[in-house]
Amino acid sequence: MAATVFDVLKKRIEEQRSSAVEFLSGGSSKDYAEYRELCGVIRGLDTALSHMEDLLRSHMEDSDD
Repeated sequence: MAATVFDVLKKRIEEQRSSAVEFLSGGSSKDYAEYRELCGVIRGLDTALSHMEDLLRSHMEDSDD
């Protein structure tokens, strides 16, 4: 099965999220402002994944009809 644009996008977002979480959990943020920024990035990536999965689900339901 060939990878869809959704698969590629999801993988890229998950990789970026994982990298941010790893950086954050490693205690590498230099100050509280950078910590908050990374938390916001992670939250944004989670939101993007959620929206993408909703869109994919809707697309799959439409193609089943």
